[in-house]
Amino acid sequence: MNVKKTINLLAALMLVSQSWSQQKQWTLEDCIRHALDNNIQIKQQDLQTKYQKNALDLAKLKLLPTINGTASHSYSFGRALDQTTYEYTENETIMSDNFYIGSTLTLFNGLQNYNSIKKSSYELRAGGEDLQTIKDNVALNVAMAYLQILLNREIVNATENQLGITLQQIEKTRKLVEAGSVAIGNLLQIEAQAAQEELQLVNMKNQLDISYLNLAQLLELQSPEGFQVVIPPVEIDTNYVLSGNVTDIYNVAVTGRPEIKSAEFKLSASEYDLKIARGGRSPRLSMNNSFSTGYSDIRKKLLGIDPVTGPVYGKYPFADQVNDNINYGIAFNLNVPILNGWQVNKNISNAKLSIENGKFTLDAARKQLYKNIQQAYADAGAALKKYNASLRAVKSAEESFRYSEQRFNVGLVTPVDYNAAKTQLLRAQSELSQSKYEFVFKIKVLDFYKGIPISLPK
Repeated sequence: MNVKKTINLLAALMLVSQSWSQQKQWTLEDCIRHALDNNIQIKQQDLQTKYQKNALDLAKLKLLPTINGTASHSYSFGRALDQTTYEYTENETIMSDNFYIGSTLTLFNGLQNYNSIKKSSYELRAGGEDLQTIKDNVALNVAMAYLQILLNREIVNATENQLGITLQQIEKTRKLVEAGSVAIGNLLQIEAQAAQEELQLVNMKNQLDISYLNLAQLLELQSPEGFQVVIPPVEIDTNYVLSGNVTDIYNVAVTGRPEIKSAEFKLSASEYDLKIARGGRSPRLSMNNSFSTGYSDIRKKLLGIDPVTGPVYGKYPFADQVNDNINYGIAFNLNVPILNGWQVNKNISNAKLSIENGKFTLDAARKQLYKNIQQAYADAGAALKKYNASLRAVKSAEESFRYSEQRFNVGLVTPVDYNAAKTQLLRAQSELSQSKYEFVFKIKVLDFYKGIPISLPK
């Protein structure tokens, strides 16, 4: 199989896979799982946590000694000294090699390395909690978009039912007009009402399509075409009672919510940053080790001493020079900071300011969490009351419409009054659907703060 055919086959398989994934019906759990796997912001935060992991590894590796080596090969021209004979040569071209390896180990620096490790570890943990916060927000947004689809579907179904009733009334009225029982104006009014309901149905379907598009975009799907969701049974117990209170839910959430943990970890990191800054006032004790050797082609080797002529010199081989020129040593260095442009003091001052800011951030996160729970609790209670009131309104509207329909069929009610009763029923049904899904979402938010995963009945 050639490359072109292989590419075409892979493209076809990808299209089939994409088509299959969009033809299946997605549950809320499927949508949340897919969004968490493909969300760009989550992937970026995941990369950030990897950066923080590398920072922690580097902080730990600073405890190890630094080891560096150098090697040089050089040429020099002109006058030179033979270190064996201590004689100068003129107009020479000298080739030389030098080798060096050295290491430095910090023995003490005010525990800055240790505190850097602790700081980086807290920053890493904070990054992990930030990642979880983004995942939680994505899950909530997906749930809201999913419930919006369910709401719009119910409104579309209600509008279709109303249009179906109107079309039936058109046929009945047309027969009455042909029989001379009612005026043709009644038929025209009902036909006008049907046209308005058709337009309303088109608008509702457009809203449904837009809600599918919004969810598809949250899932990072290329197109909402063929994308369908599972329609679960969503029922509300009219006798439902909100469990617990705002304080109880907050006490559970404040110990487990990632945004609170992140603020706490960042505050701890700031406290260790202050310790690092204070460590700048401490003396720094380090140990250095070195090893070096070299070679020069101008050097000569002492072969012996002639009783008559004196010292006898010969060629000094590379290996012999490298072995004979070995030099190594160990040293301890103590660096005491005295005056460095007040940098240490300013670093300490900035670290203290960072701690204060971290405390404000933590306090703000806790207060915002309490406000969110307080608002969700109030919204859930209001939505439940609205739902129960909407149930009564729908029952009343259904009775009113049924009565108007009976009277309209015998010519006792004008088309205007009949259409008004039907419009009132549709409005009541729409408000009932809205209050139902609003209540479901707020309850899911409260469960979310309690640590209960988001899900819907199957």
